[in-house]
Amino acid sequence: MTEPTTRQRIRFYQTGTHTVGNRLLDETKRTVQASMARANAITSGHRACQGCGEALGARYALDSVMRATDGQMVAINATGCLEVFTTPYPETSWQIPWLHSLFGNAPAVATGVAAALRVKGRDGVRVIAQGGDGGTTDIGFGCLSGMFERNDDVLYICYDNEGYMNTGVQRSSATPPTARTATTPALGEQPGNVFGTGKNLPLIAMAHNIPYVATASVADLHDLEAKVSKAMSFRGARYIHIMVPCPLGWGSAADATIRIARMAVESGFFPLFEAEYGEITASNKIRRRVPVSEYLKLQRRFAHLFKKGPDGEEDTEGLDRLQKMADANIARFNLLDDGIAQGTS
Repeated sequence: MTEPTTRQRIRFYQTGTHTVGNRLLDETKRTVQASMARANAITSGHRACQGCGEALGARYALDSVMRATDGQMVAINATGCLEVFTTPYPETSWQIPWLHSLFGNAPAVATGVAAALRVKGRDGVRVIAQGGDGGTTDIGFGCLSGMFERNDDVLYICYDNEGYMNTGVQRSSATPPTARTATTPALGEQPGNVFGTGKNLPLIAMAHNIPYVATASVADLHDLEAKVSKAMSFRGARYIHIMVPCPLGWGSAADATIRIARMAVESGFFPLFEAEYGEITASNKIRRRVPVSEYLKLQRRFAHLFKKGPDGEEDTEGLDRLQKMADANIARFNLLDDGIAQGTS
């Protein structure tokens, strides 16, 4: 694999200040939000829940697109949490050209917008489509595959909070095994979502041999920005899958969103990587490996794994199977450096 295009993570102690945004850093090392020229694609006044990972991910992703395109972009948004909490009629928090599509046709609408711009000779205006995991992995899956197969000049961003949070926390095909949702209750011999179901959309996107595919997380905003910027350097279909924890649906503390997202990455449960034309080109190494159980304990949707049975013993079988999933990710995407301990404890 080639070296990742991501930048070195900046620590507060390296800046000489605890100022949010690291404004004392060199301009090339600052996040997009630290710049006074930032676009503020999503401005204040939206109605996202406290600690919403999707609001954070979308703001950084689209502000990165704005910076990469010098403001020449149009965003198409599927129905879902992001659309609902930013556009309660008759108000909007968007400060960019923005269109609301149906739940399942955002890729098709984006394709049409890109075609219209091409016919009008406005090739400099770039098109972004975005949706949650429900509108991406389930309802919009056919339109998205068509967009990939035609190699339409659209960047599609999926904000994955692993369920249909907007309509009551129902299971989606991105919901992990054992997770409790409104449609996968923690009941029976195998409580929560069952093993062996669901889709891995980044791998499916890779199978279409499109120019660029990447996964990202709100736990590393520099990495997210770098991948969005790189995606905008390509023409054709591109896909970025961003993990965005949902405190309401996951049953986690509002102030733990970044910590949870980081532990998902450092456990190997959510691997960060890049691919070009169907081949993995880079992966983000795990800096400090943690057991999957430590990640799961922070979320009430997995609480039943830790108090199964009359004596409150852990569901060791379920935990072991989830750990094996993370171990398989670590091996498949080469997530460990030689200096990182191979075992988990």
